[in-house]
Amino acid sequence: MVVDEAELRYLRRCVELATEALEEGDEPFGSVLVAADGAVLAEDHNRVASGDRTRHPEFELARWAAANMSPEERAAATVYTSGEHCPMCAAAHGWVGLGRIVYVSSSEQLASWLAELKVPAPPVRTLPIRDIVPDLVVEGPVPGLAEQVRDLHRRFHRAS
Repeated sequence: MVVDEAELRYLRRCVELATEALEEGDEPFGSVLVAADGAVLAEDHNRVASGDRTRHPEFELARWAAANMSPEERAAATVYTSGEHCPMCAAAHGWVGLGRIVYVSSSEQLASWLAELKVPAPPVRTLPIRDIVPDLVVEGPVPGLAEQVRDLHRRFHRAS
């Protein structure tokens, strides 16, 4: 996948947010919601260490968008994220009517990394976003940055 310099900036921010999550003892995921004009509207990182396993950044951004954006603004927005949405987050994205998703690493990559690290499978199957929201424009993975995300997961799971 080829992304332009502006998109790489957003994706790098996602990796920074994932790093912040890791530094706070959480799973390394980060996401940024960007308006059609390129303005960053909201960003977040994983907060599942709180005990609430639904505190994924993509889910939080979908909630934020539903409360703060018109349907037209949501459809024109892009969510950039360090990892492909899980089924819960993909469904939230679809129900809220957000636009395009660009991710650094895919669910398939994550599953293979976790298997290499001998981490038990999560309770929810990892599926491609398009299996959940078929007509959504989805782009990823981004090879150079995906290795950085892989390293974050390696660090998280070796520490836990």
